[in-house]
Amino acid sequence: MASADLRDELDCAICLDIYKDPVNLRCGHNFCRVCIDHVLDTQEGSGGYSCPQCRLRFQDRPSLQKNIALRNIVETFRPIMVNKGKTGIFCSYCIGFSMPAVKSCLLCEALLCEKHLKIHSRSPEHVLTEPTTSMEKRKCSIHKKILDYYCTVEATCICVSCSLAGNHQGHKVETLEEACKKKKIILRNVLQKLTAEREETQERLQSLQEDMKNVQEKSSGLTEEVTTLFRDLRRQLEDLEKRVLSEISRQEEQLSLPLSDLIQQLEIKKDKLSRKMGDIEELCNMTDPLTVLQESHTWDLCDTEDGDNEDRERHEEFLHDGRSLDVFGISHTLQAGLSDMIKEVNAFFNIQEAADILLDVNTAHNYLLISDDKKTVSWSNIKQNHPETPERFRNSAQVLSSRRFSLGRYYLEVDVSQSERWIVGMCYPSIERKGWLHSWIGYNKKSWGLYRQDSHCSLIHDNRVILSLNNIPSNRVRVYLDYEAGQLSFYDLFDPIRHLYTFTTSFTEPLHAALWVGKGPLKLSGAQEVQ
Repeated sequence: MASADLRDELDCAICLDIYKDPVNLRCGHNFCRVCIDHVLDTQEGSGGYSCPQCRLRFQDRPSLQKNIALRNIVETFRPIMVNKGKTGIFCSYCIGFSMPAVKSCLLCEALLCEKHLKIHSRSPEHVLTEPTTSMEKRKCSIHKKILDYYCTVEATCICVSCSLAGNHQGHKVETLEEACKKKKIILRNVLQKLTAEREETQERLQSLQEDMKNVQEKSSGLTEEVTTLFRDLRRQLEDLEKRVLSEISRQEEQLSLPLSDLIQQLEIKKDKLSRKMGDIEELCNMTDPLTVLQESHTWDLCDTEDGDNEDRERHEEFLHDGRSLDVFGISHTLQAGLSDMIKEVNAFFNIQEAADILLDVNTAHNYLLISDDKKTVSWSNIKQNHPETPERFRNSAQVLSSRRFSLGRYYLEVDVSQSERWIVGMCYPSIERKGWLHSWIGYNKKSWGLYRQDSHCSLIHDNRVILSLNNIPSNRVRVYLDYEAGQLSFYDLFDPIRHLYTFTTSFTEPLHAALWVGKGPLKLSGAQEVQ
């Protein structure tokens, strides 16, 4: 009780915490300087001031006096008060003000501070442990004796009676110190493994963070460059639009001049004919034969027929000369301008035309039909009687490209629109040629493939399905190879282009494009080399 009273005396009545820079009012009550200043600030303009504790009123703002004695007491006991806030375990023998306990005696069931520990009994039966208020946990629940031993059979702590006559009689037991040492050895080994794992995790984390940083930097740089490219392309498109529209206007003007002249002449002729028709109609309506016969020049139509033939010849001449808008020339101007922009885009991404990729007939299975241009392969029910070559696939319906790919970056595209079952990929030239399933693309260590059956696709390597996909809608597949980086990527050329998967490895041989034909033809639709 005395300890609690003393604790209350060290608390500020405003913040209810230990005094900080204690000061007092004339009434004798103490407060933290910051706390009482804040209270007095709020009382300004209210007609007076008062003590927050006893309500004694002051006409003027009271002066604050440092309480040096109280400050010294607080500074002395502040560490003790902090420890109490953390553990709440204090010496059982301290009177007036409890000091924090540093040990517990299991025999005495008492908590000891530094002072009382020095005078405590040192006899073996007085077992000292870390400070605890749960001393019952340190004793046997059956015999109420101190837990001194560890049963290795049941992995539990026991007392001496348990080991001699209890349920643990005959079990192998160890002292707590021995068992603790062994467990600590195990824990240190675990800690060592966890430390190594954490370091590895940290390295991987740093590597991934660095990769992310590089991706973000490249993305930011590429975004800026592409923005500049599109700005330039828009300018070129505007210039191209002006050129094409200007050409259309020029051709229109060139064609309109003779047409206007001919139209004008025909309109004059039309008016002349209308007047003649009026004169003739007037004669036809006359009843006096003499008058009709005397106006003979009005029905002389020879000059009309001659003029009509001349106008018709000029019109037909105009048409036969091809005097119409030169759509082909306009189209050529437009295509040339767009082609220049495409070349600029290719130059921006360092893409250059590569030699055309062809299928190697010498590798084709005997029931595969290769087109004359060596771009399309399909299954044939008729044996093709290809000559026997070491490169030919004997049991798998496959064919390779004649070109090898290495030391660079390439991509090729395959038209799969007419096939429901196929494999598209790449392989080493040392792939098995005589085997059955293990020679298929993707079903061995020497090839990588995208396998489709109906609407289901799988990325395959080393006879393992790396990734399964559904509903691949595209009619074309792109395979991208970065040989030095060891990357082989597959894309679905839908709108937008969909990245399916990237194999990463270290290539040890050149690579060939490889096609496996199941149902329907496959066609190589293009190849590019990225410099």
